[in-house]
Amino acid sequence: MFVCQGFATSNADQPLGPFSFERRDPGPRDVAIDIHYCGVCHSDLHTARNEWGNTIYPCLPGHEIVGKVSAVGSEVTRFKVGDLAGVGCLVGSCQDCPSCAEGLEQYCEKGFIGTYNGIEKETGKVTFGGYSQAIVVDEGFVLRIPEGVDLAAVAPLLCAGITTYSPLKHWKVGPGQKVGIVGLGGLGHMGLKIAKALGAHVVLFTTSPGKVEDAKRLGADEVIISKNDDEMAAHANSFDFILDCVAADHDVNAYLGLLKRDGTMTQVGAPEKPLSVAAFSLIFKRRNFAGSLIGGIAETQEMLDFCAEHGIVSDIELIQIQDIEAAYARMLKSDVKYRFVIDMASLGQAAAA
Repeated sequence: MFVCQGFATSNADQPLGPFSFERRDPGPRDVAIDIHYCGVCHSDLHTARNEWGNTIYPCLPGHEIVGKVSAVGSEVTRFKVGDLAGVGCLVGSCQDCPSCAEGLEQYCEKGFIGTYNGIEKETGKVTFGGYSQAIVVDEGFVLRIPEGVDLAAVAPLLCAGITTYSPLKHWKVGPGQKVGIVGLGGLGHMGLKIAKALGAHVVLFTTSPGKVEDAKRLGADEVIISKNDDEMAAHANSFDFILDCVAADHDVNAYLGLLKRDGTMTQVGAPEKPLSVAAFSLIFKRRNFAGSLIGGIAETQEMLDFCAEHGIVSDIELIQIQDIEAAYARMLKSDVKYRFVIDMASLGQAAAA
């Protein structure tokens, strides 16, 4: 074991602060990574505040991790010291069930092991995430980061990127299709960029007129103000696919009515309250309302390579770890374009304060 520094919280009512803990030493199949940057996901806040009711404390979030390999185990074949590497939302799964066999570790029938707030199979201890100096992960769950990229801006691809890429690929989004992206936030801006790179005609839905120009800058062919009934009605029965990235309570039926016959709307935003779907929104046009959860390791690597090929990264605001609570407060107000990323070099200063 080795001592590691990070930022964590001891309960839902306490802010995150300096936290010293132990990581396991790298085993034969392990890759140790010195963390350079870690993205800030809304799931980090949900978990730190126990808003999903399943948090194990102390809680050390972070699952959009990029850095350099500092050590490898004797059986590791895909990484060497000095390589750029990343870790996303999961660090383990059973590897035996049908989902794992298909490379869909995120749907592991025995439950995948989260990068944080999970139980590490190697030690039986709680997993601690990327708001820390370093992490040790089985090689099978480590991603290769392409050379020549903006490392900080790549970090959010490990969650926001794969969360949007996976459903767009699964439902075969491509040229000749009209695709809607609901919401222009951390997920939505990635969905917009990726759908555009896949060749679709992309329409961004937003409640904020102030986001119209930015949406077009990011690649939207059209922007619809979803509060404008006339604008919405003009697009009835015209979409092949809609990706809903909104994590707040909203009326999904308004968007389901815009799908063509046999069109699909996929939910990736995770509102705190249950969404209400009217049966008639689906049955008259044989529409589908679906969900999607991140992606498997192979697909996440595919996404990273696709984004590198197309010059896609996240639009980010780089912050110091000391400012994480202020970043959470701003995130709740959607006051970020479009993803906070922590410069982990600031962790040493925070630990010494």
